[in-house]
Amino acid sequence: MSRAGHAARPRAHWVALAALLAFLALTLTVQGYMHHLAGVSDDGATVGGSASAVPASVSQGGPVISARGDVRTLTPGPKTIALTFDDGPDRVWTPKILDVLKANGVHATFFAVGEAVISHPDLARRILADGSELGVHTLTHTDLGSAPAWRRQLEIVGGQQAIVDATGSSTSLLRPPYSSENAAVTNDTWAAIEDAGGDGYVTVLSTLDSEDWRRPGAARILHNATPTGSSGQILLMHDGGGNRSETVAALARLLPELKAQGYRVTTVSDAVGLTQTMHPASISERVTAGAFAWTVRISDAVMGIVGWLLLLSGIVMLVRSALVVVVAARHAHTTRRARRAASARAPGAARSSSVVPGVVTDPVSVIVPAYNEAAGIEASIRSIAASTHRVEIIVVDDGSTDGTADIVERMRIPGVRVIRQQNAGKPAALNTGLLAASHELVVMVDGDTVFEPETVSRLVQPFADPAVGAVSGNTKVANRRGILGRWQHIEYVVGFNLDRRLFDVAECMPTVPGAIGGFRRSALAAVGGVSDDTLAEDTDLTMSLLRDGWRVVYREDARAWTEVPASLGSLWKQRYRWCYGTLQSMFKHRGAVVQTGAAGKLGRRGLVYLLVIQVMLPLLAPIVDLFALYGLFFLDPVKIIGFWLAFLVIQTLVAAYAFFLDGESPGPLWTLPLQQVVYRQLMYLVVIQSVFTAFAGRRLRWHRMERYGTLRAPAGQRVPSS
Repeated sequence: MSRAGHAARPRAHWVALAALLAFLALTLTVQGYMHHLAGVSDDGATVGGSASAVPASVSQGGPVISARGDVRTLTPGPKTIALTFDDGPDRVWTPKILDVLKANGVHATFFAVGEAVISHPDLARRILADGSELGVHTLTHTDLGSAPAWRRQLEIVGGQQAIVDATGSSTSLLRPPYSSENAAVTNDTWAAIEDAGGDGYVTVLSTLDSEDWRRPGAARILHNATPTGSSGQILLMHDGGGNRSETVAALARLLPELKAQGYRVTTVSDAVGLTQTMHPASISERVTAGAFAWTVRISDAVMGIVGWLLLLSGIVMLVRSALVVVVAARHAHTTRRARRAASARAPGAARSSSVVPGVVTDPVSVIVPAYNEAAGIEASIRSIAASTHRVEIIVVDDGSTDGTADIVERMRIPGVRVIRQQNAGKPAALNTGLLAASHELVVMVDGDTVFEPETVSRLVQPFADPAVGAVSGNTKVANRRGILGRWQHIEYVVGFNLDRRLFDVAECMPTVPGAIGGFRRSALAAVGGVSDDTLAEDTDLTMSLLRDGWRVVYREDARAWTEVPASLGSLWKQRYRWCYGTLQSMFKHRGAVVQTGAAGKLGRRGLVYLLVIQVMLPLLAPIVDLFALYGLFFLDPVKIIGFWLAFLVIQTLVAAYAFFLDGESPGPLWTLPLQQVVYRQLMYLVVIQSVFTAFAGRRLRWHRMERYGTLRAPAGQRVPSS
């Protein structure tokens, strides 16, 4: 109610948010690349493709290829077998294979997948400590022959950096995934081999495939791995990529048999006479490799946390949807039954009366705090004066500069008083009105709100229960023709009023809205009147009443029609004030969590609900949106769209039920999908700014909403719903 002011908005939080989202986007991109664009699968060779560009010295040469400068190939000597393992290291199978090798005094070459090395660096170190050697098998087990040049480079460099980070050494050995013998090299594979050779890598193919990746059984693997004749071989086996129990069993039988047949089993470098295939990495190489590996590890950890948060938020949303529907149905049934009973008790009720008979007929003081409300004050006062219940109307002009008080005085309506005061804020104006009120029952209403003739009568009926200290009415959106108005109309009906039914049943109503609320003066006096400690004076006051032991209930048929913001800027200011004020009130009344009675219900039910639904879920919303984009790019987009549609259907059904309970036409619900795409983002940005502002300890000033003068409420008629 005080003059509009523009607080210096902190900009650092937007920078922090952008940085956080950029970090999460990078994390999701790393995750998508590492785990969804490729991965270890059955290691059969790529079949097909032209080989016209492959030199004959390669297609007909040895399995070890150096393509740096002049192309050279090497082959193990007679009775020499270079034992190689692909797709590891694996937490279960690599140690078992190393144990078998050690028991037989044999060393081997392990072509490691970079992401597996990053996950199990200790195994990479053990491979070297046991006398074996490492080679690059790319970062994510990608087919280099079908990959573009940039990805080939990334895959090879990434695989190398994983090894450097784990062991402090680099390797010059490379085996492209899905490769086999020289004769199977295609033009695409050869291009990858040439590129790698230019970077100093020696490509190692195979001449003998155990086909253990097929899991044909230990006996068959043993047969496939046993050479015929005395030619030197490079034997392909696997220590990762799945269950390798058959490989371990076959290897334990194979090594003694090969030794008995006079074969020497060794590493690739030893078999073909290469020297220094493993090189100590420089400090800069180790720093770069460490940064790369930790980026992957951090992305894994963050993704794990995000996954749990997404799962939890999904569960919370589903539970909340089910809960509000079930509780709203119970609330509707209970209130209908109570009103039928009240109607039966009321003496002499006219059958033709449009007013639901009640038991409370005490006169009511209606307080209207007003600051520059010239656009709508006349409609508001006329609608209240037309009430079927006995009312006195007290308009407290809080230093208006647009002639608000003059407009009310010129109306000359009996029972309407105008009190002028210097601008002191809405809480002060309400307290002034309370001091001037003549009656115990008080209704507070904003100056941009109009009542139906029966509104006041319906609103005060719950005061028949002496334990009730306040009653919340049902705020309806009047200017709902535009898309922004429709979105807010949906929000009021679905979000606010379904929640109020839930809070009513749970006896933890946190807010009686400023647009329409009924109070006992004695209850207000007991809590010290309306406080200006927060920007959400209505929420603060309601929580104070609950903590003082009063009941606060909801009367959904007591309708008040209000103007909502018609521009995004005005909407932002309003919701920013609401959200910030709610956070202030929650913090102020945090002690209710450990209290008993009505205060405890507010703390352990109402405050927890507000914290989870109105604070935590909106804070997670940007992550949800980023994950949706991640799913469209890296997961099955059909499933992601399906999940989104499923949630949309659930929300639509909940909204349709809320509209049914409120007697509203479901027509505006066609805008619900677009609301989820646009309006929802605006709301969660409001929450983010509010939370950052609260943590920064800034004092936000009052943001008065722009009035449009669209309210027209003829006495005895409802505002049209179109």
